[in-house]
Parts: sequence; C-alpha cells; structure tokens
Amino acid sequence: MIDIKHIAKLSRLCVTEQEEEKFAKEMENIVAMIQDLPQLDDTGALMDPNQPMILREDTAQQHFKRDALLQNAPQTKAGCVVVPKVVD
Repeated sequence: MIDIKHIAKLSRLCVTEQEEEKFAKEMENIVAMIQDLPQLDDTGALMDPNQPMILREDTAQQHFKRDALLQNAPQTKAGCVVVPKVVD
C-alpha cells in the first residue's frame, strides 16, 4: 500500500481523507501500469536501425534577462531567489 500521507507531507500538501483514498487508488493504478511495461535490455534490441534517433545539438541560449526573471521572485538576495529551508 502506498503511504499517501507521507508523500503529501514530503510534498507539503494538505490532503483530506477522501482525497487520500482517491490518490492511493490512482497511485496503485500507476504502479500497476508501470509494472506491466516490457523490460528493456541494455543492448538496444528494441531500437530500429532503419530509423535512428536524431538529437538536436545542445547549445546554451539566453532567452531572458536575469533581472527580468528575478522580478517575478517573491524574495531575492545577491542575484538569487531566496527559498525556505527544507532540510535541517
């Protein structure tokens, strides 16, 4: 059984008992679906050599100005977004 209360706590979500039951069923369905997926080996046996995967070149691009992005943050310090501490 999946511990929805624990997952909700880690996610900092408030979950009612009705939602907890609903989410538990949904998570169990997701896990069952994943377990039904075929196992893949590391040899790439399911890869089709006639249709190779073509990947784009990975290049860094700057689309936004840093100052414009930081304007949307609720709190900033030294050019960084301030977030609440989550680990003790």
